[in-house]
Amino acid sequence: MRGYFAVGMDGVSKPMNLGNLMRIANAFDASFFFTIAPQLKLSEARHSDTSATQGALPLYTYRNAEELRLPIGCRLVGVEITENAVELPRFRHPQRAAYVFGAERHSLSPAILSRCEFVVKIPMKFSINVGMAGAIVLYDRLLSSGKFGDRPVVPGGKPGHVPPPHTWGAPLARDRR
Repeated sequence: MRGYFAVGMDGVSKPMNLGNLMRIANAFDASFFFTIAPQLKLSEARHSDTSATQGALPLYTYRNAEELRLPIGCRLVGVEITENAVELPRFRHPQRAAYVFGAERHSLSPAILSRCEFVVKIPMKFSINVGMAGAIVLYDRLLSSGKFGDRPVVPGGKPGHVPPPHTWGAPLARDRR
Protein backbone atom coordinates (compact mmCIF):
# COMPACT_ATOMS: atom_id res chain seq x y z
CA MET A 1 0.00 0.00 0.00
CA ARG A 2 1.38 3.38 -0.95
CA GLY A 3 1.20 6.25 1.48
CA TYR A 4 1.87 6.31 5.20
CA PHE A 5 0.12 6.20 8.54
CA ALA A 6 0.51 7.59 12.01
CA VAL A 7 -0.84 6.57 15.40
CA GLY A 8 -1.89 8.78 18.28
CA MET A 9 -3.67 8.91 21.63
CA ASP A 10 -6.07 11.48 23.01
CA GLY A 11 -5.80 12.20 26.74
CA VAL A 12 -3.60 9.28 27.73
CA SER A 13 -2.91 8.95 31.46
CA LYS A 14 -1.41 5.47 31.91
CA PRO A 15 2.26 5.03 30.95
CA MET A 16 1.93 1.30 30.27
CA ASN A 17 -0.87 1.85 27.75
CA LEU A 18 1.02 4.66 26.04
CA GLY A 19 4.21 2.60 25.78
CA ASN A 20 2.31 -0.43 24.50
CA LEU A 21 0.61 1.57 21.72
CA MET A 22 3.91 3.27 20.83
CA ARG A 23 5.61 -0.13 20.52
CA ILE A 24 2.78 -1.46 18.34
CA ALA A 25 2.94 1.62 16.09
CA ASN A 26 6.69 1.11 15.74
CA ALA A 27 6.29 -2.61 15.02
CA PHE A 28 3.83 -1.91 12.19
CA ASP A 29 6.20 0.76 10.82
CA ALA A 30 4.18 3.91 11.52
CA SER A 31 5.61 7.12 10.09
CA PHE A 32 5.11 9.08 13.31
CA PHE A 33 3.35 8.96 16.69
CA PHE A 34 1.44 11.73 18.44
CA THR A 35 -0.39 12.51 21.66
CA ILE A 36 -3.13 15.06 22.30
CA ALA A 37 -3.62 16.50 25.81
CA PRO A 38 -1.51 13.79 27.48
CA GLN A 39 -1.63 13.58 31.26
CA LEU A 40 1.95 12.29 31.42
CA LYS A 41 5.32 12.67 29.72
CA LEU A 42 6.30 10.42 26.81
CA SER A 43 9.41 9.38 28.74
CA GLU A 44 7.18 7.70 31.35
CA ALA A 45 6.30 5.04 28.75
CA ARG A 46 9.88 3.72 28.51
CA HIS A 47 9.21 0.57 30.60
CA SER A 48 6.48 -0.74 28.28
CA ASP A 49 7.91 0.66 25.03
CA THR A 50 10.65 -1.94 24.78
CA SER A 51 11.26 -1.08 21.11
CA ALA A 52 12.52 2.43 22.02
CA THR A 53 10.06 4.14 19.69
CA GLN A 54 11.32 7.58 20.73
CA GLY A 55 14.57 6.85 18.89
CA ALA A 56 12.91 5.19 15.90
CA LEU A 57 10.27 7.63 14.67
CA PRO A 58 9.12 11.22 15.18
CA LEU A 59 6.91 11.88 18.20
CA TYR A 60 4.64 14.92 18.47
CA THR A 61 2.72 16.22 21.47
CA TYR A 62 -0.18 18.65 21.17
CA ARG A 63 -1.74 20.40 24.15
CA ASN A 64 -5.26 20.18 22.71
CA ALA A 65 -7.27 19.21 19.65
CA GLU A 66 -6.97 22.67 18.12
CA GLU A 67 -3.16 22.39 18.04
CA LEU A 68 -3.18 19.07 16.17
CA ARG A 69 -1.46 19.45 12.80
CA LEU A 70 -1.22 16.68 10.24
CA PRO A 71 0.51 16.60 6.84
CA ILE A 72 -1.49 17.80 3.85
CA GLY A 73 -3.74 14.99 2.63
CA CYS A 74 -3.49 13.00 5.86
CA ARG A 75 -6.96 11.91 6.99
CA LEU A 76 -7.78 11.62 10.69
CA VAL A 77 -9.41 8.30 11.61
CA GLY A 78 -10.91 8.02 15.08
CA VAL A 79 -11.13 4.56 16.63
CA GLU A 80 -14.15 4.67 18.92
CA ILE A 81 -17.32 2.78 19.75
CA THR A 82 -20.04 5.15 18.56
CA GLU A 83 -23.43 4.52 16.98
CA ASN A 84 -22.35 5.91 13.60
CA ALA A 85 -18.86 4.38 13.50
CA VAL A 86 -18.05 2.11 10.55
CA GLU A 87 -17.20 -1.46 11.51
CA LEU A 88 -13.52 -2.07 10.81
CA PRO A 89 -14.02 -5.00 8.36
CA ARG A 90 -16.18 -2.68 6.20
CA PHE A 91 -13.71 0.22 6.24
CA ARG A 92 -11.34 1.10 3.39
CA HIS A 93 -8.21 2.61 4.91
CA PRO A 94 -7.01 5.89 3.40
CA GLN A 95 -3.53 5.83 1.85
CA ARG A 96 -2.45 8.65 4.18
CA ALA A 97 -4.04 8.25 7.59
CA ALA A 98 -3.56 9.20 11.23
CA TYR A 99 -5.36 6.81 13.60
CA VAL A 100 -6.27 8.31 16.96
CA PHE A 101 -7.30 6.24 19.98
CA GLY A 102 -8.99 7.39 23.17
CA ALA A 103 -7.48 7.13 26.61
CA GLU A 104 -8.27 4.27 28.91
CA ARG A 105 -11.66 4.53 30.66
CA HIS A 106 -12.55 7.47 28.40
CA SER A 107 -13.65 8.01 24.85
CA LEU A 108 -12.16 10.31 22.28
CA SER A 109 -12.84 13.88 23.30
CA PRO A 110 -15.68 15.68 21.49
CA ALA A 111 -13.08 18.11 20.10
CA ILE A 112 -11.09 15.27 18.51
CA LEU A 113 -14.19 13.41 17.30
CA SER A 114 -15.30 16.56 15.49
CA ARG A 115 -11.94 16.67 13.66
CA CYS A 116 -12.11 13.02 12.54
CA GLU A 117 -12.98 12.48 8.91
CA PHE A 118 -13.81 8.84 9.68
CA VAL A 119 -14.70 6.95 12.85
CA VAL A 120 -14.28 3.18 12.95
CA LYS A 121 -15.05 0.57 15.57
CA ILE A 122 -13.89 -2.96 16.12
CA PRO A 123 -17.02 -5.15 16.13
CA MET A 124 -16.89 -6.64 19.64
CA LYS A 125 -19.15 -6.95 22.66
CA PHE A 126 -17.19 -4.43 24.77
CA SER A 127 -14.17 -2.17 24.81
CA ILE A 128 -10.65 -3.62 25.01
CA ASN A 129 -7.18 -2.36 25.94
CA VAL A 130 -5.97 0.49 23.72
CA GLY A 131 -2.80 -1.37 22.72
CA MET A 132 -4.79 -4.39 21.61
CA ALA A 133 -7.19 -2.15 19.68
CA GLY A 134 -4.23 -0.49 17.99
CA ALA A 135 -2.79 -3.85 16.96
CA ILE A 136 -6.12 -4.96 15.48
CA VAL A 137 -6.60 -1.74 13.48
CA LEU A 138 -3.03 -1.72 12.15
CA TYR A 139 -3.17 -5.43 11.29
CA ASP A 140 -6.39 -4.79 9.39
CA ARG A 141 -4.65 -1.97 7.50
CA LEU A 142 -1.80 -4.35 6.65
CA LEU A 143 -4.14 -7.12 5.46
CA SER A 144 -6.23 -4.75 3.36
CA SER A 145 -3.13 -3.40 1.60
CA GLY A 146 -3.30 -6.28 -0.90
CA LYS A 147 0.38 -7.14 -0.72
CA PHE A 148 -0.28 -10.64 0.63
CA GLY A 149 -2.72 -11.83 -2.03
CA ASP A 150 -5.93 -13.76 -1.47
CA ARG A 151 -6.43 -16.31 1.28
CA PRO A 152 -6.72 -19.99 0.30
CA VAL A 153 -10.22 -21.29 -0.41
CA VAL A 154 -9.83 -24.37 1.80
CA PRO A 155 -8.23 -24.62 5.25
CA GLY A 156 -4.52 -25.30 4.94
CA GLY A 157 -4.63 -24.69 1.19
CA LYS A 158 -1.97 -22.87 -0.76
CA PRO A 159 -2.26 -19.12 -0.86
CA GLY A 160 -3.62 -17.43 -3.96
CA HIS A 161 -1.69 -15.13 -6.23
CA VAL A 162 0.82 -12.98 -4.35
CA PRO A 163 1.54 -9.69 -6.10
CA PRO A 164 5.21 -9.10 -6.96
CA PRO A 165 7.12 -6.47 -5.01
CA HIS A 166 6.85 -2.96 -6.41
CA THR A 167 9.59 -1.87 -8.80
CA TRP A 168 10.18 1.63 -10.06
CA GLY A 169 9.74 2.14 -13.79
CA ALA A 170 11.26 4.69 -16.13
CA PRO A 171 10.23 8.34 -15.72
CA LEU A 172 6.92 9.25 -17.35
CA ALA A 173 8.26 12.58 -18.62
CA ARG A 174 11.66 13.50 -20.01
CA ASP A 175 13.80 16.13 -18.38
CA ARG A 176 14.06 18.81 -21.07
CA ARG A 177 16.49 21.11 -19.29
